[in-house]
Amino acid sequence: MKTTSDGGSGGPVGRSRSGSSAATHQRRVSISKRNLNGEATQHNGDGPATSSQSALEAATTTGDLRVALAGLHTREDGLRTSLQKMVASHADLSRDLLRLDSLRATLGAQVIATRGIATTMLAGAADTAGRLSSTVRSLDLEKERVEATLKVVEQVAELKACVAGVVGSMGTLQDWEAAAAYLARASRIPTHIVVSGFANAVVPTIDVPNPPAVTLEEARESLCTLFLREFEQAAQDSDDARVTRFFKLFPLIGRTDVGLDVYGRYVCQGVAESARNVFRDAPPKKDGFFYANALAKLFTHISQIVESHGALVERHYGGGQMIKVVARLQKEADVQGGMVVDAWSDERGIDRKLTDVKSYPFSFLVQSFLAMQRGPSGIHGGSSGGIASGTGTNETSRVNSPALGLDGDKKSPRQSEDEGVNMREVDGLLNEIAVMLGRWSLYSRFLAHKCRDEEAAQDKDKDSTPKENSEKPLVLPAVLTQSNLQRKVAARLVTPYNLMSTFFFRRSVEKAFQLEEMPGDLSLNMAVQLENNPPYIISAVDDVMYIVNAVIQKCISTLQRDVVVGVIPPVSRVLGSDFIGMIQRKMRDEAYPRPLAHNGFPPEDRIIAFIVLCNSLDMAMEYLARIVSNQLGVPVDDEPAAKDFRVRIPSATAPAVVAHLHDTFSPFDHDVTQVATTLTNLFSSFSTTASELQNEAINVLFNQVVKPRLRPILADTFRDADYTLDEQELAELAENNDEDLDSVLESVSRRFEHGWDALMRPLARIMTPRTFAHLADVTARYLARVLEKRVWSYTSGRHTSAYGAIRMERDMNGIVGAIARGSSNYGARELFAKTTQILMVANMEDDEWEELGGAAAEGADGGNVDEDEDDGMIWLLSEDERRRARGMVRRVL
Repeated sequence: MKTTSDGGSGGPVGRSRSGSSAATHQRRVSISKRNLNGEATQHNGDGPATSSQSALEAATTTGDLRVALAGLHTREDGLRTSLQKMVASHADLSRDLLRLDSLRATLGAQVIATRGIATTMLAGAADTAGRLSSTVRSLDLEKERVEATLKVVEQVAELKACVAGVVGSMGTLQDWEAAAAYLARASRIPTHIVVSGFANAVVPTIDVPNPPAVTLEEARESLCTLFLREFEQAAQDSDDARVTRFFKLFPLIGRTDVGLDVYGRYVCQGVAESARNVFRDAPPKKDGFFYANALAKLFTHISQIVESHGALVERHYGGGQMIKVVARLQKEADVQGGMVVDAWSDERGIDRKLTDVKSYPFSFLVQSFLAMQRGPSGIHGGSSGGIASGTGTNETSRVNSPALGLDGDKKSPRQSEDEGVNMREVDGLLNEIAVMLGRWSLYSRFLAHKCRDEEAAQDKDKDSTPKENSEKPLVLPAVLTQSNLQRKVAARLVTPYNLMSTFFFRRSVEKAFQLEEMPGDLSLNMAVQLENNPPYIISAVDDVMYIVNAVIQKCISTLQRDVVVGVIPPVSRVLGSDFIGMIQRKMRDEAYPRPLAHNGFPPEDRIIAFIVLCNSLDMAMEYLARIVSNQLGVPVDDEPAAKDFRVRIPSATAPAVVAHLHDTFSPFDHDVTQVATTLTNLFSSFSTTASELQNEAINVLFNQVVKPRLRPILADTFRDADYTLDEQELAELAENNDEDLDSVLESVSRRFEHGWDALMRPLARIMTPRTFAHLADVTARYLARVLEKRVWSYTSGRHTSAYGAIRMERDMNGIVGAIARGSSNYGARELFAKTTQILMVANMEDDEWEELGGAAAEGADGGNVDEDEDDGMIWLLSEDERRRARGMVRRVL
């Protein structure tokens, strides 16, 4: 025991450890035989002590000896600490080994006792338990075999009873319901029992000698033939009670497919007969919505059959079986509906109409844009992207207009108006197609719902846990996507509708500009009373937007996503190219406000015509916004963002939009999003193009009409304003001129307000609020720059008096107030904030300026915009500009 605990060399363990340590020591010595220089070195295996010894041997000075001695002392301390730890742990290790030896002795005694108990006491009990378990297993196996035998006997007895019942019911009784019921009971017996040898030996009798499987199959075939004959006879006699009676018997005899097939043929015969009656009773000339009504009657008849007979099929044939009947009905719908569509296409001459529509020349629009490119009399009117270089006269305004005759021709003014295409017929065809597509959409949605419900019922029968299908988006079932009628609707209805709808809209735009009229009795003279009510726009805007509304409503009434996304983008293109292009041409060639003489003013009629065209763009955007918002089911945003002079509509993904369109285009997946996006894209595209042209038109109106008149107004406003005079000098001047001092002080703001009102009020009376607000904003920005430059002019050369600076600030505030009141935009004051700050700094008291200068000296960075931490003032002036503004006033020292 002592030898083991000490780990000496007396035992195998001690010898192993000693051998291992010796081997390790020899490896370390052999590895360390060479130093970094490749020289042999004496090594005793003490590790880090070698470096200390080398340092000691290499020491040449007292300092080196001290360093080597310190290293040896450190090494000694480390070794002493390690030895102390090893000695301290040796007692604990010996104590643990003694405890383990004691536990091993105790455990050995327990093992011996346990083996004795198992040998003497439990061996008999274990043998007895094994015999009992074997006996119980034998009894359980015998019981299972007996129960299986009894079950087979019961099933064979049931089979024998069913065979006897079938034969007896089909004999003299001829009770077909009872025979079908016996066959249904027999079908629940497992097939391996029916064909087993025991059944073949027990069931046959003298009257029924065949095996039971053969007897049952012969009975099924016989009853199936009988039921088919009786069903067809009942269908010929139109005896619905007998039809229902035999229809219910097919699933009982295991002929579900036969019953559904013969039932499908029966209902299809009714559908075909109903469709033939519609054409049989039709008038010779099928005008109006005859074909649309015929298609609607066909879909209604099929829907009624599916709705009323679905419960009967599900009750007797199981869930999901109505889909087979629907598939059979859809094939009949393909035939009858295809006949209706083909007859309609031939009767209405759709192919010829499409040829005429595709080849329509749109002469008025084409010649108008050619005239815009050439300019009148061969003079180029500038690029087609703007209106700034507009030239020309009114000679090109009514090219081929039906209101005018053709020069040198005796033709009627309206002879070539439609050029072979009757717009009334096209509109009637569009209405007829829209009705047919709407009925097809409702029918498709109905079948989609029914097929989804049938699939859910079928899943419920297969699985006790029903699946949640009611919230899933609808998808068109395969019976529709693969049907011939679906392809025919796309080719014969959707495609012609898209083409004719685009033609109808573009021809309506062309006709609206052919018949376009400007509002009359407009004048810039405020003394003339205007008879018409605003807004003052060209008649083409009302006509075109009415057609836009009608086209959008009609295509949405089809409930077809493909129609919406096929019609609205071309409408957007026509609005952007033809409608806005014609207004742009009129602005450039007919109404451009160009002065007749150098440094003169444009004629009044040109100014009015140009304003009316600007109003037309603005109201067109508003009308279209209201049309689109009405279709989206949300109001127009009447409070646009600041400095935004356009109306806004909600986003296509807004919850209110999705909720409004959900009932019309849902629950088909993604239909609502695509329709809403198409509608919003229509407005955004038109609004962007129209806004660009309107912005350019406003700039033209400012540069050609407003700006030339502002120069004399400003000259008259400041004609005798002398801000170098002090209070006494101004009073003497007023006394010498026999004027009241208060009148002199208010003369600047009064003259400006008079001139501003005389200039802007006539324009505001004719312009729409948004266009005038835009023009007033552009004008206010220009005046802000002009007044700021005028104020800065007093900082160089001449300087104002302290009293003159106060007067200047008062006059500028009066001018700004007049502009804000005249434009009905009090936010215009912000445009003059820099000028106001210049005058505020100039009129500061010395102590205020010193305080401001101290704060600036502490934290100003010399930027253009700064914020005072004391009062929250947002400075638009830099430090240099503040000092420059401070030097405006001539101060007396």
